[in-house]
Amino acid sequence: MAGKTVLVTGGNSGMGLATTIEMARRGAAVIMACRSRTRGEDALAEAKRQSGSDNIRLMLCDLASFDSVRAFAEEFAAGYPVLDVLINNAGVVALKRQLTADGYELDFGVNHLGHFLLTKLLLERLVAAEQGRIVVVASGAYKIGKLHLEDHTLSRGYNPAKAYARSKLANILFTRELAAQLRGTQVTVNAVHPGAVGTSIGVNRETGFGHSFLKLLSPFFLTPEQGADTAIWLAAAPELRGVTGEYYYRRKIQELSPRARDAAAAAQLWQWSLEHTGLLQ
Repeated sequence: MAGKTVLVTGGNSGMGLATTIEMARRGAAVIMACRSRTRGEDALAEAKRQSGSDNIRLMLCDLASFDSVRAFAEEFAAGYPVLDVLINNAGVVALKRQLTADGYELDFGVNHLGHFLLTKLLLERLVAAEQGRIVVVASGAYKIGKLHLEDHTLSRGYNPAKAYARSKLANILFTRELAAQLRGTQVTVNAVHPGAVGTSIGVNRETGFGHSFLKLLSPFFLTPEQGADTAIWLAAAPELRGVTGEYYYRRKIQELSPRARDAAAAAQLWQWSLEHTGLLQ
């Protein structure tokens, strides 16, 4: 990865931090996109210490705000003519219904729409790479997901599993549609299910709610390093140069459910996302 530029969303904790450290160890210039400056700076120091690399940079980006995503993309594009790898890793699980700054249900707004907008705004930089790669961290939870575009804020019958699974189904449909649109370019797009990883994804950062439950279950979870393995492999392995539009678990392609293979649904979600992120004027 020497000489390559890698951007990791949610690079300050869990799998994102593990990915940042490993990419930096392999010689990449890594940008950690984080929402919190305080947590980001602590993680930056830790990433530099563990990787032995100073070629890591913190940039602020709140995926729950379209304005923040646009400002980040503008700042990134001004400083980096090429992006070799984009790892859409950041994710949330809202234990109660919340909305983003732009009025979208939080899981869907961050896990799908924020990353959708970010990826679209950075595509020119990825196309400029020798072989750009986009890695989307999804989840096997997609199997119980439905899009619910008719009630995108989930104002009726909200529960955390419904919201999270919906956002992860969107991740996979986005991966497949973007891969189809990028055929003929040198950019590949693949999704990954990391497994059950012991991260702080469901913990409220302000109150700490959920931390005790997470600690109780921690013996059954993969470590962040184990969970990040396939995403790192997708980002770096030379043999995957032409592979695109796939969904992986433990470095193996997985068969998707019929709902995740629905090309019409993927096209509908794409169009809906363009409209709602303001990319269609």
